[in-house]
Amino acid sequence: MSIPLVEPTALEDGTLRVIPIGGLGEIGRNMTMFEYDGKILIVDCGVLFPEEHQPGVDLILPDFEPIRDRLDDIVGVVLTHGHEDHIGAVPYLLRLKSDIPLIGSGLTLALVEAKLKEHRIKAFTLTVKEGQQERVGPFDLEFVAVNHSIPDALAVAIRTPAGMVLATGDFKMDQLPLDGRITDLRAFARLGEEGVDLFLVDSTNADVPGFTPTERSIGPVLDQVIAKAPRRVIVASFSSHVHRVQQVIDAAHANGRRVAFLGRSMVRNMTIAEQLGYLKVPDGVLIDFKKARDLPDEQIVYMSTGSQGEPMAVLSRMANMDHAIEISEGDTVILASSLIPGNENAVYRVIDGLTKLGANVVHKANAKVHVSGHAAAGELIYCYNILKPKNVLPVHGEYRHLIANAKLAQDTGVPEENTIIASNGTVIDLKDGVAKVTGQLDLGFVYVDGSTVGEITDADLKDRRILGEEGFISVIVVVDAGTGRIISGPEIHARGVAEDDSVFDDVTPKIIAALKEASGNGVRDTHALSQVVRRTIGRWVNQRLRRRPMIVPLVIEA
Repeated sequence: MSIPLVEPTALEDGTLRVIPIGGLGEIGRNMTMFEYDGKILIVDCGVLFPEEHQPGVDLILPDFEPIRDRLDDIVGVVLTHGHEDHIGAVPYLLRLKSDIPLIGSGLTLALVEAKLKEHRIKAFTLTVKEGQQERVGPFDLEFVAVNHSIPDALAVAIRTPAGMVLATGDFKMDQLPLDGRITDLRAFARLGEEGVDLFLVDSTNADVPGFTPTERSIGPVLDQVIAKAPRRVIVASFSSHVHRVQQVIDAAHANGRRVAFLGRSMVRNMTIAEQLGYLKVPDGVLIDFKKARDLPDEQIVYMSTGSQGEPMAVLSRMANMDHAIEISEGDTVILASSLIPGNENAVYRVIDGLTKLGANVVHKANAKVHVSGHAAAGELIYCYNILKPKNVLPVHGEYRHLIANAKLAQDTGVPEENTIIASNGTVIDLKDGVAKVTGQLDLGFVYVDGSTVGEITDADLKDRRILGEEGFISVIVVVDAGTGRIISGPEIHARGVAEDDSVFDDVTPKIIAALKEASGNGVRDTHALSQVVRRTIGRWVNQRLRRRPMIVPLVIEA
């Protein structure tokens, strides 16, 4: 979705400005900025994981440009829950200013603080829980319990003189949750009676009819699969999916197996969850990975990361035979997670790799080993009918999800003109119950590439794709500085091009002729001569080899 760039008007007194910085048109990078009376509140600060067309990229961050020069105006960052797509970019924000207060539930902040420790950042935190109200700058905040695929998730109501905003974060309405903590519809009803001027609502499953199945339906399936497994069981899930890990531990214990965690993030997050009491582990069930390898195969379950096919995660390394655990005939691998859009090919490659090694791979398509953490259409309709919001801003989803969510709102009576289909950087001003788009900022992707942040551009990624798909050709020529006469070369080397270097013997005379013509016309600049070489060999390679490799010509004066 492309909205024309429009510089927003100056913020009027008594108006709340809302700018989604990430999370619209994508599953990840969730971050929304709220501005009132010169102060800024941020809700969530997450990452997006790269796709295949972004080679070498580790993480993708929200574009902090709208707040980069206003860090002193930020009064706090509310974190709705502890998933990476909502907290993963916090360390990179705090690199800009380390004392920005972080506000969230106990588990959420514990997961963030562990992450910040790795970045050597000490955060200022405020722990809150459902029902609690806090005044942060000009914002009155009230926190509401919501059910999600991680414990301790919160929605937040933001009250200002301009009106009240309710942001759900990620949520669903599981009526039989594993931890007994349901989405607080009574609080939603109370807020609805007060009047919700703008509703920011999770769109991920807006195009899925009905209701999201309950988490409890997964437990018996996991138990059955593990009971029938003849050898080792490896379960892959998100490293913060505490509920799923709990179910795996319970099923393993019931079948006389012990559990070992694999992957640094899995070990870190589950250690925190157990210490805080969110993960209940029977005595003697957990075992260190190194000791687990001495157990008989039928007595162990490995709980790992890598359910999205990430190249460096545990499961992918097993599929590539690059891990201490070597998959073999009779092993059972369970992918207990959903497919994030864009990851399908990577996941299916891992499934194929594991199957070739002899594993029985159980996943969402052939067994009920995962349910979503997001509200489906039926649940969203309930929320709209309970809240009766004046204006709706669908968030957290790709374009089709946002459109589907807006349609649900309209079906329940929200006027079409009051449902805002926005993109990252859309500026929305709220005053007296009226929300209107007043601008569109130019926000882009910020790539984390090794130790660099924001240095890699889309042009660099295009070069990487060309290198990976089309290959590389270098041409070195030495010319006389005075006459332009060729002294040495052209010397042509190719990498990633199927043909032998001898194939370029045919183009060498063409390059020599082109350089002679250029020098005869008085061209002496080495850059200009390099471009002559590039054009000559580029045309020949395209016509003869039907390829468009990266060409690096080097003309040297002597």
